[in-house]
Amino acid sequence: MEHRKKNQDKKRSNSKSFRPKRTASSNTQMDVEGMRLNKYVAHCGVCSRRQAADFVKNGDVTVNGAVIKEPFYQVQKGDKIQFKGKPIKPEGRKVYILMNKPKDFITTRSDEKGRKTVMDLLKGKIEERIFPVGRLDRATTWLLLLTNDGDLAEKLAHPSHKVKKVYYVILNRPLVKVDLEKIQKGVELEDGIAEVDGIDYVAGAPKSEVGIEIHLGKNRIVRRIFEHLGYEVEKLDRVYYAGLTKKDLPRGFWRHLTEKEIIMLKHFT
Repeated sequence: MEHRKKNQDKKRSNSKSFRPKRTASSNTQMDVEGMRLNKYVAHCGVCSRRQAADFVKNGDVTVNGAVIKEPFYQVQKGDKIQFKGKPIKPEGRKVYILMNKPKDFITTRSDEKGRKTVMDLLKGKIEERIFPVGRLDRATTWLLLLTNDGDLAEKLAHPSHKVKKVYYVILNRPLVKVDLEKIQKGVELEDGIAEVDGIDYVAGAPKSEVGIEIHLGKNRIVRRIFEHLGYEVEKLDRVYYAGLTKKDLPRGFWRHLTEKEIIMLKHFT
């Protein structure tokens, strides 16, 4: 009987269905009076505070029916605020989701071209309005954080915090030693020097497989480094992000962060 129970438990643990735990949340009511408009939008789970400022400047936010393009506008009690025509209000419960992003999904809340987004993987499963932290390459598989915590998203994205990211890269041909050394020293791209924190060959693998550690948040930075030296990136996978790893998280699945991980993330920034 005990042997049968162990087998049943093993089958359940290997099941395709992954049931994430809900942890660490806050239900406190936020005082918004006097809050800057871009911060208000960020607290509504729309985006980070910096992105919110851009949305405000672009005229995507209205206050009491009028377009306000000043991010520093101070929200007043009773203000009716809309984002792209839909009412928004600050999320009382903070949500932190870690996803192992699959290939061919884009990292936006929606796509006007009808392409699959990472939000499709969460449809009907998360009540709060959350957004992906950072804009990630459609062809890349990697760790992705989604949240409605605009302040944390802002800190994670800001280069001054030097948030550590590690990528596993497969190139179309072996990376020669001289090029590896060039990358270590910093490759000069059109928008400045691309500094890396470390790069090395993957132990026991062909020389076309490398690991690269970087804290820069520039668009397509890893691909651009190798393309600059004449290589094509055939596979790019972010395996480590701000202290988080893909351990026990299959491709295309997600889970809530644990309380310990949330504390670690906030300390990290």
